[in-house]
Amino acid sequence: MSQKVLFLEKAKGAFVVANAPILKPGPGQISIKVISAALNPADWKIQAFDVFIQKYPTILGTDIAGDVEEIGEGVENFAKGDKVFCQGYFVSEMAGFQQYTLIPADIVGKIPSNIDYAQAASIPLGFTTSAVGIMSAHGLALNPSFDSNVSFSGKPVFVFGGSTSVGQSAIQIFRFLGFSTIITYASARHTDFLKSLGATHVIDRTEVSVDNLAEVVKKIANAPIENAFNAVADDSSRTACFDSLAEGGKLADVDPQAKDRGDGKKVFTIFGSVHSPQNREFGRILWNNLPRMVQDGTIVPNRVEKLPNGLAGIDDGLKKMRANQVSGVKLIAFPQETVQ
Repeated sequence: MSQKVLFLEKAKGAFVVANAPILKPGPGQISIKVISAALNPADWKIQAFDVFIQKYPTILGTDIAGDVEEIGEGVENFAKGDKVFCQGYFVSEMAGFQQYTLIPADIVGKIPSNIDYAQAASIPLGFTTSAVGIMSAHGLALNPSFDSNVSFSGKPVFVFGGSTSVGQSAIQIFRFLGFSTIITYASARHTDFLKSLGATHVIDRTEVSVDNLAEVVKKIANAPIENAFNAVADDSSRTACFDSLAEGGKLADVDPQAKDRGDGKKVFTIFGSVHSPQNREFGRILWNNLPRMVQDGTIVPNRVEKLPNGLAGIDDGLKKMRANQVSGVKLIAFPQETVQ
């Protein structure tokens, strides 16, 4: 049996739709018929800069929703036809830009009844990145067990880049953790949506420069900011976050190259994958909790924009992302609609 896949042919090469075998699940794995796959900045950056990937041709895609096709040995609690969502990984057999993929069953969740496949595919990577950075022992360590009794009531927190997928998840996680003041920096056109996610204050990035941001954040907070989250991987955003923090404050940052600046404030770089060994146990806890949190409205999916032409439409979507033509929405592809 063969399937359609989207190969990145070589380092810094082109994306090409091709045929490839449908792999059988091994012990502990499930085979998923991929209905929806979300695009992420990491996908175009891998193509442009040749990072993360060890072997070409390769298949990308780290946000997946679909149906259980086949169950591997030892897998319980899943059956053929179950609607599921999960995070893919940077190896072809576990990637999303194909019609069938393999994922370890212990880091897969069933899609709640209140969202569809496209919405489900918008969640895994963004939520995982935020949760690892904010909650896990490898980040700010604010709640590694997802204990609903943990509360930071009365505390302020700052999120740089609230309209990004990761930033949206960070805002919602801080709301789940009970922070009283959740300040974010984003475009004003996203204000109402970000406040619906839990932001109490949205600072318009067209009105306040990055250089002046920290002072505005601290004035709004009116209390020491002990924790911040940077969803934008550049030096100016990190500086604004550091400057917003109180003495001894902690910053979770999506930039893997982020460094402390020697003033006692600590940065935690995020590798937002539940597949990595350091995050695997936390990942199991995450996937035990995430479907319920979506079902009860604690976590809501991104707004989505659906792409045409199945796998063949992904390349144009990534080009739009690279050109900074996507804001506040998640681009979603539908591999089963591939025609060529």
